Amino acid sequence: MTTRITNVSLLGLQDVDIAIAGDRFTAVDPAGTGASAAQQAPDTDLIIDGTGFIALPGLVDLGAHLRQPGLEQVETVATASRAAALGGYTTVHALPDTDPVADTAGNAELIHRLGVDAGLADVRPVGAVTVGMRGERLAEIGAMAASAARVRLFSDSETGVTDPLLLRRALEYVKPFDGVVVQHAQDPRLTEGAQMNEGELSSRLGLQGWPAVAEAAVIARDVLLADHVGARLHVRHVSARGSVDVLRWAKQRGIRVTADVTPHHLVLTEDACLDYDPIYKVNPPLRSQADVEALREGLLDGTIDAIATDHAPLPAEAKECEWAHAEPGMLGLQTAVHLAQLTLVDTGLMTWTDLGRVMSTAPASIAGDVDAVGPVVPGSVANLTLIDPHATTTLTPADLASLSANTPWLGRELPGRVVATILRGRPTVLDGRAQA
Repeated sequence: MTTRITNVSLLGLQDVDIAIAGDRFTAVDPAGTGASAAQQAPDTDLIIDGTGFIALPGLVDLGAHLRQPGLEQVETVATASRAAALGGYTTVHALPDTDPVADTAGNAELIHRLGVDAGLADVRPVGAVTVGMRGERLAEIGAMAASAARVRLFSDSETGVTDPLLLRRALEYVKPFDGVVVQHAQDPRLTEGAQMNEGELSSRLGLQGWPAVAEAAVIARDVLLADHVGARLHVRHVSARGSVDVLRWAKQRGIRVTADVTPHHLVLTEDACLDYDPIYKVNPPLRSQADVEALREGLLDGTIDAIATDHAPLPAEAKECEWAHAEPGMLGLQTAVHLAQLTLVDTGLMTWTDLGRVMSTAPASIAGDVDAVGPVVPGSVANLTLIDPHATTTLTPADLASLSANTPWLGRELPGRVVATILRGRPTVLDGRAQA
């Protein structure tokens, strides 16, 4: 298939004409010259007028709960892939907390094959660090890395690896092939029974608090272990100011640590919990305004490397209940880029180039996925997201690709519209509609 995109703003910097043939960019030339290779691409199957649109390298998500196998009534790889494409994503890393857990080469390959069959996004399985994510013994890390799924990220998802000796062994195991141990930082002893961020508000609401130090303390331990081993560590969904301070210290020392933050932790504060609406119950919890500001600052100065959705579909009964009995988590794939525009671009904190870095090139680099995204130049794999920054998006339940609806953003007008998502030269979304 050949595609021509005309007069589009590439990373918000310049207007260009882009030509795609097969799965590669073949020409990227200044727009309006009338004689560019992109404009003259012969036998073009699809022409997109990109006037007023922003072109970003295809978005890459470092962590989403796709639920299949095991909870297909909540989400499948196919429905999550559709949500990802509609949200501008071309690559999604599937967390291992499925049933069975992705702790063997065979289980990882199953998720990989389901993604290939869906065909709407590249689905990269994240392997479990320990068998069954039970924290007792290491999983088949080497076998998963050597499998057809080529697993490079390893995580025990929301459990995290709490045993420091096991974490050290895992870091040693992944080091030879430059793999990454991905940690959810939470000390379970400090957060037992926790329901929301610990502070004045949790006391007033009568809810057990989740202290921010329970995150920062684990990050401090883990970066020291990573430094000792010389291996790569990635910290998922950082939520607190103290955690940003620890990460900044570690990076200044040259420790090989990276981190991500969710869109909802950049937008929402603990005040959302005032009405006890379980839709706002997440793990880690929503924090204070000071924490949110520290997260934004950390993302701006590079202490936090990427935005990741932590997409967590849940059945209706998991949210339509009392707060104490509700499960944590919210959807993220279809709304992430809109929330990022709202919080970071439209406020002037970031440019579209910056946003392309934290939502595309940086996460791809962390995952070591050279095929996920590259510079938009001739010869590179044609993964691309086109956004109309001047339009708005208002999601209704019918618009959700996910089988679940646990999101606070239904019915709310959000800035931006994903016009097209192109995966290896093939449009998966056109004019805001999924193509398969």
